[in-house]
Amino acid sequence: MNNFEIFNETDEKLDLEEEKKLIEFALKHENLTNVTFNVIFVDSKTIRELNKNYRNIDRETDVISFALEDGEENINFEFGRLLGDIYICTSKMKEQAKEYGHSEKREMGFLTIHGLLHLLGYDHMNKEEEKIMFDKQKEILDAYGLKR
Repeated sequence: MNNFEIFNETDEKLDLEEEKKLIEFALKHENLTNVTFNVIFVDSKTIRELNKNYRNIDRETDVISFALEDGEENINFEFGRLLGDIYICTSKMKEQAKEYGHSEKREMGFLTIHGLLHLLGYDHMNKEEEKIMFDKQKEILDAYGLKR
């Protein structure tokens, strides 16, 4: 059984039920069982501090994933795999939805799936990795019905 928690640490009103449905869909789509992780929605100040402290980049970003399996084999416990945490900045999410001309729901879904794929070991450090990861994101989001 998969176990994930969603936390909204902002004053923003977010559709966490829809977020939960998307995550459950993505986990089923990827045939994942017995994984544990968190999704945490934060403000721009918090995401900037995280980005500065853990990535040495002193600016706001949209999503940061802290993958516990980063560079390692799967970390299995009695309850399954412990993947890590996904932090999503709500103000950046809203800004990017406008910038890209789609709904906040679509942007929230994109950032969530992007973060989840990072927890699963996907990356976009070069063109080949980027194509694989972005194709996977599109596949999941399109299958769920969150097309651009």
